[in-house]
Parts: sequence; C-alpha cells; structure tokens
Amino acid sequence: MHPKALLDACAELVRLTLQFNHPADAVVSRFFRDNRNLGPRERATLSETVFQVLRQKLLFEHMARSGSGAKEKRLAILGFAGPRDFVKSALNDTEKKWLDMCDSIQPSDLMSQHIHNLPDWLARPLKEQLGDEFGALAESLQQSGSLDLRVNDLNEKRSEVQKELTAAGIVCEPTPYSPWGLRLQGKPSLAKVKAFERGAVEVQDEGSQLLALLLDAHRGEMVVDFCAGAGGKTLAIGAAMRNTGRLYAMDTSAHRLDALKPRLARSQLSNVHPAAIAHERDDRVKRLAGKIDRVLVDAPCSGLGTLRRNPDLKWRQKPEGIAEVTLTQTAILESAARLLKSGGRLVYATCSMLPQENEEIAEAFSKAHPDFAVLPVAEELTRFKVANAYKLCNGHFLRLWPHRHGTDGFFAAIWVRK
Repeated sequence: MHPKALLDACAELVRLTLQFNHPADAVVSRFFRDNRNLGPRERATLSETVFQVLRQKLLFEHMARSGSGAKEKRLAILGFAGPRDFVKSALNDTEKKWLDMCDSIQPSDLMSQHIHNLPDWLARPLKEQLGDEFGALAESLQQSGSLDLRVNDLNEKRSEVQKELTAAGIVCEPTPYSPWGLRLQGKPSLAKVKAFERGAVEVQDEGSQLLALLLDAHRGEMVVDFCAGAGGKTLAIGAAMRNTGRLYAMDTSAHRLDALKPRLARSQLSNVHPAAIAHERDDRVKRLAGKIDRVLVDAPCSGLGTLRRNPDLKWRQKPEGIAEVTLTQTAILESAARLLKSGGRLVYATCSMLPQENEEIAEAFSKAHPDFAVLPVAEELTRFKVANAYKLCNGHFLRLWPHRHGTDGFFAAIWVRK
C-alpha cells in the first residue's frame, strides 16, 4: 500500500477508535472486516499505530497542538508503527519539520502527565500504592503485553511442548512463576500451529494461570468458576481436576459461554458444564448452596490491570464506573460464598490495580464473614513450589504488577469456610 494511503487509513482508524463507543479491539476488528483488501503487514501497522496512540494519548495530543491538518492524522503520524522514513514519504515539508520537532523533545522537557499518560483519577491511587515505583509502572503500561501460553497438562508436558514450538520456529521459554506457562518471543500467529490445534496450549497470561493454580482443585470435586467468561481459567481448572468431578462454568453471558464450547472440545475436557445464569442469585446458584468444594470468583472489574493490552480502558473507564463495579463485586462474592461446604475454598480475583476493587473488597468480606478464614497466598504459592512466592504478594493477598512481574495486574484473596 502507498505510504499516503496507509497513513490515511491509520488516521481514519484512530478517529473511529477515539470516539470510544466500543472497545478498541472491537473497532479494529470491524475496520478490518470492512476493509478486506488489507494485507497482514498493513493490518499490523494499523493496529499497532492505534494502540500506540491510545497508550500515549496525552503526550500525542499535547504535541499535536503545534501541527496542522486533521487531529486524527497528526495523532496517527506521531504514533505510526513503522520506520520514520516511510511515514515521512507521505508528508509535505511542513509536516516533516513538525514531526522532526516533536521527535526532538526530551522527556525532561515534558510535564508528568505527558510522561505517564494516565488520567489523573487513575494516576493518584497508583502513585499512593507504589511511590517511587510509579514511573516504572507507567513505563511498563506503555509497552505491549507478552504473549503467554498455558500448556494443557492433562495430556501434555511443558518441556515437550516447548521443544515442539521451537521446532516450528516459535521461540519461547518457561514462565517464571506458573508451572504451566510458556512465554513467546513476539506475537506469532497460532491458528495453524499443531500444538494449538490439538489443544496442547491455550493463550493465557501468566497471572491468570496463577489464579487457577490458587484454587487448588482436586480430582472428583465439585467446583464452580462463578464468572467464567470465555473460559480460560475454566480450562485450566478442568485440567487440574484431571477431567474428573464436576466443574460448573457460570456466567451471565450465554454468548461468552458459547465461545467456550470449541475450546472445551479442543482441550478434551468432559467434566465442564457451562451454565448461563440471569444474575448471582439465580435459582441454579441457589440449588448448589452448601454443596461445592471450590469456587473461583474472577469478578467483573475495571480491567485496568490489562492496560498493556487494552490501553483504551484508561480513557473509557471513569471513577463513577469503578464505584458501581465494586457494588457488583461485593454482591457476587456474597452469593458465591454461599455455595461452599464446610472446608471449601473461595478465591476472589480481579485484573485491576485499584485497592477499592481488591483489598477493600476482601477486607470487608472477611469482616462480615467470621466463618471464613483467610489463607495467606504466599504460603499457598510456596506449597505449589512457585519461585519467589513472597515477592508476588502484598500481605495475605496476591498482587501482581506489570513492571515487577511481567504479568498483567492481578489481585487474589483466598478463604476457607470453617
């Protein structure tokens, strides 16, 4: 594609994405469906340009003020995911001089918000938690997340799958914490990789894998994944149960549960039972009260721990929305707790970095439920032989940070019903 045509396409996709009517990945997918003439390289450039604009939106908007022409084009030029010489071949002399001026700006000349590129309402609580580490976190959030795989250890060994992928030209190494994980170099396509086709691997961030590990599901148990979604953790739990017992994958979205079915078939699991529910107090939930051995509540949340992959969330989320979601999280946790029998294990988790969705929810639950005892996560991870387990925790809770651990931002708390 001619440089000018590709830049114009980038500008149009930036314009559509910054309307924030839909998640960025959905907007990009729709754009590709509407423009099927685009090749793999053009698609990669378009997608990476849009996500770079979202990651550095405050900085690019600040710089764009000194340029001319349509704002979305200026932003696309600044975030263009390709060689500078290529994009410059699509610019006039004035635009080239402006871009050179922007590229010459030093970080020391910028205001803090143009360096961290986070809305103030989000930057404040992160600074309060991390202090001097805030800069490292902000920098990590402007990078793309790694591509992690979970090896299906029901039928496969991680070392053997690693050899197979390496032979297929996919460079990977074991994840440092999850016993099931492989971290890939780059973002290779997996759709036609034999290991993926036969269900030997699933795409899953290492932090998400650790949530399934913490549930510690055993053979023959009755287990509930209360907010299963598309089922990434459900698959990990089912394999940990060695395809025995009964694992309910519950979610209020029947559409998302439908997406689980082909993944189940590929993973060769027969102990998983998808169950669409209307809400957390659904009759299907009530009928299981007091009968369940393990419950995972990967609660609906702001998703702000996934900003490396979903940078639009920091612009689409609002403080009011966080306050609303904490009410939902509390209600779901209350209902899920009723499922457990005496001695049963409850895991509450989010992919958020905000204390009001994490520690505050967990501490309020403990205070309201003296019949549930907190289990220190570090001790559990040590029992599972996870390296440097205490470095993954804040007090009794799991606290994963992108800049510290190379994962998405995750939180988890564990209780046992007395």
